[in-house]
Amino acid sequence: MIITFLQIIVSVLLIIVILLQMQGSGLSTAFGGGGEFYRSRRSLERILVFVTIVLSILFAVLSIILLIPR
Repeated sequence: MIITFLQIIVSVLLIIVILLQMQGSGLSTAFGGGGEFYRSRRSLERILVFVTIVLSILFAVLSIILLIPR
């Protein structure tokens, strides 16, 4: 029961993080970006990619745990 709620929370967070990663333009349009904030924008994109990877691994592990019969 708790694992099911954890999987729902992880899946919603995963959807949000994926939607934050705009295809092609990155986060430049979301934060009104010129080129002066290139480094901070780039580091934010790296953080989003890292969070996406961690959440997807966590989602996969929770899915496998839910497959185990009780």
